[in-house]
Amino acid sequence: MLPSVLQPSATDHVPVLAEEVRQLLAVQPGETVIDATFGAGGHAALLAADLRGNGRFIAIDRDPSVKPYFEGFRRRSGVQGRLLRGDFAVVLEQLAANGVRADAILFDLGVSSMQLDRPERGFSYAVDAPLDMRMDPSADVSARELVNELSERELAQVFKNYGEERYARQIARAIVRRRKKETYERTRDLVDTIKSAIPTPARFGDGHPAKRVFQALRIAVNDELGTLERTLPLALELLRPGGRMAVISFHSLEDRIVKRFLRAEEQGCTCPPDFPVCVCGSEPTLRALKRKAIRPSAREIAENPRAASARLRAAVKT
Repeated sequence: MLPSVLQPSATDHVPVLAEEVRQLLAVQPGETVIDATFGAGGHAALLAADLRGNGRFIAIDRDPSVKPYFEGFRRRSGVQGRLLRGDFAVVLEQLAANGVRADAILFDLGVSSMQLDRPERGFSYAVDAPLDMRMDPSADVSARELVNELSERELAQVFKNYGEERYARQIARAIVRRRKKETYERTRDLVDTIKSAIPTPARFGDGHPAKRVFQALRIAVNDELGTLERTLPLALELLRPGGRMAVISFHSLEDRIVKRFLRAEEQGCTCPPDFPVCVCGSEPTLRALKRKAIRPSAREIAENPRAASARLRAAVKT
């Protein structure tokens, strides 16, 4: 019997844009599917159902706590599946090197609900917990190290570049001033510093005042943007002709990377715009399945508020 905190449950994770993902990936029996961000397996259950017990399902996740969820998923789905733990950029590179090819690949980016809902992981600004934020608990660097060791300038850059935080410099200055007296150990201490560093009206603005700083630290701790940039070309390499790729992002920084990659691969030609004819010889490798990012409906957002910022982009390999 698994401990209660590890019991897979339908309430642990509500898959975002689930039906849209299912329609765009259009999985068929006998195909190979890669879920690069397995989590609690919400999307996996739907995609595996379309395999109808005939095909291969490869799940990837850097978080060791997903193992019981995967075991439950494999029993219920009846598919031939395996779980590969690690950074999805590293795992996809290994799969490509071993000649694996896929018909459908899904990325559901960002932090999962099961990570947010476990206070001890330190992802949430809403509860007091150790300052951690590592998706892989065995990773060397946590949010604690960044907050206590980065310079004021480096902290401000992290908050501005990864969180688009308006008051990045003020918050960084307040953190450095406070840590001279006492190191940061818990999320509550950081939240209190953020609140004290920003103007009073900003504390009651758009969302929680610590939201952007926590996002920035999480992205930096887990190298989320760098990993995404390295991963998209690998996913394209893994896809068979006619294979589909879908990416769900949850903030503009991720979506911008995905949008830029898909457009470049769809365009093909890299010649300067003023060239009269193409001389590079590059051809399009992807075709967008939808011209614009798909957003959740008002009904889905009402039922699952965490879906509000989701954006889905998908393409097929030509």
